[in-house]
Order: sequence, then structure tokens, then C-alpha cells
Amino acid sequence: MTSMAPPRRKGWKERDKRWGWFFIAPQGIGLLLFTLIPFIGSFVLGFTEWNGFGMPRWAGLTNFIDQFTDPLLGRAIINTLLIAAITVPIGLALAIIVSVLLNGIRGRAIYLVMFFAPVVTSMVAVAMLWQQLLRRDGWISTAIAAVFGTNPPDWLGDPRLALAAVCMVTIWASLGLNVVIFLAGLQNIPAAVLEAAQIDGAGPIRRMLSIILPMLSPIIFFQSVIAFISSLQTFDLVFVLVKNAGPDNATRTIVYHIYDLGFAKAEFGVSSAASVILLAITLVITAAQFALQKRFVHYEV
Repeated sequence: MTSMAPPRRKGWKERDKRWGWFFIAPQGIGLLLFTLIPFIGSFVLGFTEWNGFGMPRWAGLTNFIDQFTDPLLGRAIINTLLIAAITVPIGLALAIIVSVLLNGIRGRAIYLVMFFAPVVTSMVAVAMLWQQLLRRDGWISTAIAAVFGTNPPDWLGDPRLALAAVCMVTIWASLGLNVVIFLAGLQNIPAAVLEAAQIDGAGPIRRMLSIILPMLSPIIFFQSVIAFISSLQTFDLVFVLVKNAGPDNATRTIVYHIYDLGFAKAEFGVSSAASVILLAITLVITAAQFALQKRFVHYEV
């Protein structure tokens, strides 16, 4: 009586591996063509002088030196960091408050749809809508003038208010996504833990500070990293809402600075150097966030 031969497991593994490479190939090709190759090309181009025609000419560190001494880049960095420093903490705090309020009511799906609508709307459309609301004769300006008895504020024409307008629209546009993510995190908090704290006499504020926020800290950390990176890449809102860089470059961001150098002035080498500087700033801020997460992020064991 002959025994049956064991199945050829190696053949199955090889076939599964081929199918695995087949399914990840579209994403891998897209990553190679639209991310890795452009990144390498932009990095190399930052060391050259090129106006879009002919062959690039090697310039060494000249572009980087010029950018570090360019006051417009300094203004763009300050504006971008201000947008991130204002919109990220305020946006996340508002999202947590709204998600906690929605978590305790019925029929919250309709509210989620309302909050999430700006997220799936084109930022250009959002900017054009708020452009009409924030005009000197718009609803918001006229309402403020009527309530306080002053002249209507020029949100988009006053250098002191233009950046505030960008921050306000940014917070409004990103609120829905943060609310949905935080609401999902709240629903994963065991109700028994909150009930036990309530029985022990913990009020709403104590439960928020001692239970909800610590258990939401991994999600808060993740959203803060994503929000900071998104804020550092602010462009379309500035380009449409306040018409390019706004009055006196009050809303000039780093990405707009890169666009202005490359597509308005045809200085692609300098523009690429500025993009490398943006990458370095993003990496530094992200690394600092990861270094600080050990102090306030609590992971479940």
C-alpha cells in the first residue's frame, strides 16, 4: 500500500507570491511614476538652474542659499506655521467637543452628513463660497458691522485679517472629517468605564479629562500629525480665497511660494529647492511630534 505524497506547498507559495505582486503592481507603479521619480527629479533639480527650456545647468547650493536669504520664503514659512499652529489645535478641540455631543444623541447620522459635506466638496468651491461670505458687503461682514456698530471688516483685503480668514475656513472645512474619526473612537470606549466613573462621582469634565481624552490620545496624535502635514501644504484655499498671496503677502504659504517661483517666474531650480526645504520642515515637525507622543499618548496594553 503506497502512501499519498504530501502537497507541494512551495508551489502554492510561489503562486500566491506572484498573485500578490500582480495585485500590488498598479499601486507600486503609481507610487514609482507619480511619487518617487518626481521626488528624485525635484531634489536633483534643486541644485540646477532651469527655466523650463533647454538643459538644466548645475548651480550647486546657490538656489538653497538664495532661498534661505529670501524674505519672501521667510514670510511664507511664518504664515504657514501660523496657519498650522492655529488651525490644528482649535480644529481638533472643536472636533472632540462636537463628537462628544453627537455621541450622546439619536439620529446623529444626519448631523454627520452635514458636518462631512465640506470634506467631500472641492476646496475651490469651498473657497469661492466663503469668498462671497467674507467680502466687505458679504453676510458675515455686514452682520458684524450691524451688531457692533462699526464699519464692515475687509477680511480678504486687510493684511491683518486675511490670515485669520484662511484659518477660519480651514477649520470649518476640516471639522467634519475629524468629527467622524473622533466619533468612531468614542464608540470604542467601553460604556462600563464611563458608568463606573459616573457612579464614583466623576462629573462630565472629570470624565473628559481622565477617561475620554487619554483613551482618545492615539487618535488625537494621528489626527494632529495628518493635520499638521495638511496645513503645511496649504495652497488652493489661499490661491482662490484671497487671490494668490493676499494683500502684502499676508497669506503667502510655502506651497504658494513654490508655485510662484516655478510657474509664475519660471525658476524651476529655485522652486525645487524651496520644495526640498518644505520637505525638511515637514520631517522635522513630524519627528518632533513622534518624539513628544510618549508624554501624552496612552496605548492600551
